[in-house]
Amino acid sequence: MDKSDILFEKYYEDVLRFLRGLSRDEQLSEELTQETIYRAIKSIHTFKGDSDMRVWLCSIAKNLFFTYCKKKEYVTYDDVHEIYEAEEKLFVQMVEDRETALQIHKILHELKEPYKEVFSLRVFGELSFKEIASLFQKSEHWACVTYHRAKMMIRQRLEN
Repeated sequence: MDKSDILFEKYYEDVLRFLRGLSRDEQLSEELTQETIYRAIKSIHTFKGDSDMRVWLCSIAKNLFFTYCKKKEYVTYDDVHEIYEAEEKLFVQMVEDRETALQIHKILHELKEPYKEVFSLRVFGELSFKEIASLFQKSEHWACVTYHRAKMMIRQRLEN
């Protein structure tokens, strides 16, 4: 089995799920997934290995989806919110992977407050931003921004 077969077998479903979340169109999702895998195979030499392969593939998929949307004038403001949620689900899937979860816990241990606690409450405690805001006596927007910043810090350290 060559690298392209391995890439296809191992990541096809992850990319397809991601694109289904973005497009809500089965046929488009399948077409873009195939195109994503094809482009990844062509440019595998550019993958540095400093991030999870799924993240790299979903980044390619997202760019293909945005290109498609631009051509078809397909994206609305609500779609952008759903794209954010699909990326969030991918991040949560990474957290559920035991090896990645261990790395995230190590990074999390080094984060300063309130980032550490907000991230933990959101991901591991499964609290809403409203509930987190209430605990800190802050706004829901503050909880969302603090979580997003913590997530970006973790992603950045994971890539390093």
